[in-house]
Amino acid sequence: MRSFFLFLSRRRGLRKWMETSSLARRLATRFVAGETLDEAIAVSRRLNREKISVTLDHLGEGVTSLEEAARARDVYQATLTALHESTVEGNVSLKLTQFGIDLSGDECRRNVEQLAASAAANGLFVRVDMESSEYVDRTLDLVTALHARYRAVGAVVQSYLYRSRKDVEALSDRGIRVRLVKGAYLEPPSVAFPRKADADNNFVELMKLLLDRGAYPAIATHDEKMIAATRAYAAEHNISRDGFEFQMLYGIRRDLQRQLVADGFRLRLYVPFGRSWYPYYMRRIAERPANALFVLRNLFR
Repeated sequence: MRSFFLFLSRRRGLRKWMETSSLARRLATRFVAGETLDEAIAVSRRLNREKISVTLDHLGEGVTSLEEAARARDVYQATLTALHESTVEGNVSLKLTQFGIDLSGDECRRNVEQLAASAAANGLFVRVDMESSEYVDRTLDLVTALHARYRAVGAVVQSYLYRSRKDVEALSDRGIRVRLVKGAYLEPPSVAFPRKADADNNFVELMKLLLDRGAYPAIATHDEKMIAATRAYAAEHNISRDGFEFQMLYGIRRDLQRQLVADGFRLRLYVPFGRSWYPYYMRRIAERPANALFVLRNLFR
């Protein structure tokens, strides 16, 4: 089932229909804060009032021209400005395929560097999201270079990749902040654990490594077993609750979000917005197909 939804996430024709259909857009409201920056800021304010910080993500990936990449950069610049002026407790997360990495590595770097400089000047932070395995080296190389100059740049590591322990060690040694996730792309067994249990075990091991050595790590999961393991390890090793944060996705496991905040943990929600929501939406369904039933039930109430 997961493979099926990931396959659908790459169908351009289906994506075009879904993103232009008013009925289909109603499906996205489960996971997407809105189509505009103003809507995303309004959602962020509400979450801040609930003692939840945010990471804003303007949806879009795999641009086909450098002009599109420049427009994405400008939207993110506006987002950083809005976060600064609104005093919302938040940062941004972006994908390099949205910034033109498949078209020009140099232009992609210039686009992201402009945002890194702006974030650093205003006390904000840019997280460079991780995509499929073919982008890992280029992504980490860019993050490492920009972090050395601006500091306000972080990375994402996926526990289902075999290489991730070495990546966590290298990033931690450089003081680069890491968001740990399980991974949401369909990868071959040559680079990723085929069994979920192995990816989960690696997640726990990487979590421990980050809590021991990382710079303010972000443990991004909705899995109650992973959360329990993180809480237990932090308590056992006297790791301050201010020394790391849990991260979750907007619209998923609201009950668990409230519980973590009530228990005194830091929580940040990944809040996506924009019109290009289809690939993101399908990956959320692929991660947990039961989400599809939830959405359909609410759609036809």
